[in-house]
Amino acid sequence: MSIEENVQTVKDFLAALSRGELQALLALSAEDIEWIIPGKDWALAGTHRGHAGLTSLLKKASETTQISYPKPPEFVAQKDRVIVIGFAMGTVVATKKPFEDHWVFAMTVREGKLAQIREYIDTQALARASETDAPRT
Repeated sequence: MSIEENVQTVKDFLAALSRGELQALLALSAEDIEWIIPGKDWALAGTHRGHAGLTSLLKKASETTQISYPKPPEFVAQKDRVIVIGFAMGTVVATKKPFEDHWVFAMTVREGKLAQIREYIDTQALARASETDAPRT
């Protein structure tokens, strides 16, 4: 695949993600896709593998956060890697706390499908927005 085709695959994936089109996302993903979200103390952190892991992650994301992307992301590509740089604003549903997130996705495309996504996000902002006011024990 060419660099341009890899970027288009990533753009198609992100467009389907923003529309919530699960079948399109699965069609654009390798069977063994791996989506890595670093951090702890918030619901989406962890490594999510395969179509089942992707489906579970997207379901959990739609239940736990409301996110908007106020401006288009930037794409930087080399060989099979596409780096996506963006900004998101949102709210954690359980706490109703807002967050702002400057993020980078390092995405690997293999044979025209997304094989890996590694998020570099503001984990502190998301963890803070996920905190309840109840004291920790």
